[in-house]
Order: sequence, then structure tokens, then C-alpha cells
Amino acid sequence: MNQAEELIPTERQLLFNRLTDKLETVYNFSRKIVSFQANKDEPIYRWFKYKEGFSSALVKYFLTEFGNKPGKLLDPFAGAGTTLFTGQELGWESYGIEILPVGIFVMKARSVLKDVDVSSLQKTFENILSKYKAIEKYHRHINHILITEDAFPDETEEALNKYLTLCERVKNIPERTVLQFAAFSILEEISFTRKDGQYLRWDYRSKRDLPGKPFDIGKIYSFEEAIRKKLVQIIFDLSPNNSLTLFEKEKSNGHKELSVKIIEGSCLEELPKMENDFFNFVITSPPYCNRYDYTRTYALELVYLGCNNEKVRNLRQQLLSCTVENKEKVDYLNQFYSSIGRQKSFDNVLNVYNNSRAMMEVNSVLDELNKLDKLNNSNIARMVKNYFLEMCFVIFEMARITRRDGYCVMVNDNVRYGGEEIPVDLILSEFAENFGFNINKIFVLPRGKGNSSQQMGNYGRTEVRKCVYLWQKK
Repeated sequence: MNQAEELIPTERQLLFNRLTDKLETVYNFSRKIVSFQANKDEPIYRWFKYKEGFSSALVKYFLTEFGNKPGKLLDPFAGAGTTLFTGQELGWESYGIEILPVGIFVMKARSVLKDVDVSSLQKTFENILSKYKAIEKYHRHINHILITEDAFPDETEEALNKYLTLCERVKNIPERTVLQFAAFSILEEISFTRKDGQYLRWDYRSKRDLPGKPFDIGKIYSFEEAIRKKLVQIIFDLSPNNSLTLFEKEKSNGHKELSVKIIEGSCLEELPKMENDFFNFVITSPPYCNRYDYTRTYALELVYLGCNNEKVRNLRQQLLSCTVENKEKVDYLNQFYSSIGRQKSFDNVLNVYNNSRAMMEVNSVLDELNKLDKLNNSNIARMVKNYFLEMCFVIFEMARITRRDGYCVMVNDNVRYGGEEIPVDLILSEFAENFGFNINKIFVLPRGKGNSSQQMGNYGRTEVRKCVYLWQKK
């Protein structure tokens, strides 16, 4: 490459130059606020640590600053329901789409809490604990998949199955749900596993033949010790005598409480079914383009909820393409849009995607790195291509169903592969602009995200932007 060629800006640089005035570093948005960490003092999030998504404080900030009055609110990647229940607290009519059974179960458990009588719950719990050990025959069994086999000590799994058998006999549905949720929340601490990035790490005491240096997770709680501790925590938080109870906080805001609507399924299929100009506000955090596989990380919780191997495999493919195992969905989306009489919409989205020069450059660069064997997985290029294409469909639909002057807030991270930074914030914002959103701001956190140790060794230590986008329907 000669000197003149080196001076030619890349398409990503040109896009950055065009949108640079939209980028604004915000010092009141810490990583804690733009993550689950700030939720740890709130009851439902303290009971089960769902580490994906953002804090209720972030949702409150945007609804308060930019929502003139409560209206209709949507989160198409609802997760554990932070957007929905925070919106409900502020008087919004909240809708959420979620495909992962883990998040759906957390939201359903959260929805029944107001119908729970704390004293009755405590009595039912003590009754179950006094009886479960004596059960000889129990019909409830955790049916494992390959990646969860032997996750629990034998006596722990037997105790868990007996407990769940008695839970199913509880006629009061809110009580039954909370009791099942309590066991759901302790699976990791009674197992030989710990969540670690893209997979589960296994303790050296498990039955598995584990390569490498032995991993010690520390204390592994007995079932009874863990379930007692969890129910004490839940009952304390639900108690009307607790001044910090979430019920007291919700009563004090003065808004009429509207029900939360949970839609189970993929937003790629559910968003196109929604009517035009329906929502005043969208607040969401999609899966990042970072190879994170929720079906592996939450494998214990999935088998607890009854997912078998086939269900988990199907889920992995139905989720937004963010792992190297995801296959292309473009043909399916073409058929789907055609089946609902919206072929022109499909063609429009594909046209916007293919006309993004920065996107085409990213695809070309990753394909070239693949040929040079500089990506640590040959499917990364396919994953990135499909991630952005699917997000292009999501953004198109969000623009269609958002009312004029309505807002969309999205939390996402940029990524880097083979030393090449992929400006997720700029490319997704360019898509949004093409579909009728105005890019008000791309709020940049003061501290970005570092690259992996492997990439640091090859390309040096660099940070990529962590951002919150604010778009407004023209």
C-alpha cells in the first residue's frame, strides 16, 4: 500500500466523521448504571442475579427526562423486565418481548408478588421443609442435558426434586410461583458450576474429568441451607414491616399502576405483528455482538424450567445471532415477511443494510481476516454479518411502531475482532436514521471496554466504546 492509499479514510472513519457531533461523553452514566449492578439493592434483582441488561436507574432517568407523560413503553429484548417494571412504577403501560425462558420466568414471578400473603408463604414454606425429606416417591425430576449432567451432588439433586414435587401441590399460584422461584435462584450455589463468560466452569469436586488447572468455587451449599437463606431474604423483602419493601416504594409514586404485558417469543417475529405508531418510548439492550451464548450460561436454569436438548438447540438458533453457532436467518425472514404480506418491508430493510458502506466494509474486512486465518473462529464473520442484518430488521420495526416524536433508547457495546474495531453504535444509528429516527445523541461512557487478553497480546491494549443511543422518531 502506498502513502496516498494510506491517507484514504475508511468507510468507518467517514461515518465517524459524519456522526462525531452526536457522540457525547457523559460522566453521570457509570458502568454500574448501564449494567445490572445498580439493581443489586432492589428486591427482585437481589434474589436472582440476572447479569444481562441495565439498571432501573437508567430507565427512570430517560423516562423522566424525555417522557412528557406516561404512555406506552416497549422493551423488545425484555430480559428480566427492568424496563417493564420500572415503567410500571412510573405509570407507563409496559410491554416486553422475551424469548429466553429464564427471563420470562423471572418476570412472571415478579408479576405475582403483590398477590403473596407473607405469613401464609412462610407457613407453606415451613410445611414443605418439614415434609420433603420423608418423601420416598417423587415425580418431579430435573432432566439434564449434556452440558448440565452431574451438575449437583446426588443428595442435593434428590432434595431439590422432592422440594419441587411438594411445591407443585401448593394450590395458591402466587405462593407456588415464589417457592419455585426461590429454588430457581439458588441453582448455582448448590451446584458444581459457576457462570463464566460464554460457558459454565466446573469445580474440581464434580464427577467430570476436567482438563487444566483445578477450579475451586469455594463452598457448595446444601439444598436446605441455601433454600432457607433465600426464603428468609424473600420474606424479609416482601414484609409490609420492611420500610424498604418494593411495594411501599411503588405505592409512594402516586401513579396508577397498569399491568405489565409479557409477550413470549422472538422480537424478529413479534415486532412485525404490532401496529404502526403504537409506542411512545422504547428502551432496550439487545444481546451484544460478543459471542455470548445465553443457552450455555443459563443452562442450569433452562433445564430447571423443563428445556430438553432439542428445546435448547432451537433456542440457540432463534436468539439474535450473537454466537458463532447461529445460522443465517435471512431466508426465513424473507419467507416470514412474505407470509404476512410485507415483502416490501423485507426488501426495504435489505436495501438499507446493503447500502451501508461501513457495514459492507466490516463484512469485507472480516472475510479477508478469515482468509488470512487471523480470526480465532472462522464463523465470526458470519455471526457479525447476521447480527447487524437482524438488528436492521429490529430497528426498522421499532421505528415503524414508535409514534412521531417518540423515543428509542438502546444500550450496546462496540466490539473488536482480529484487531478491527466494529463501530456498533455508528452502524446501528445509521440504520435508525434511514428508517426515520433522528440521532439525538450517542452517549459515551467515560470508561470503555477493554479487549481480550488474547487481542491485547496481538494488537495492544485498546478500549472500545460503551454507549447509550438516544433516537427520536421524526
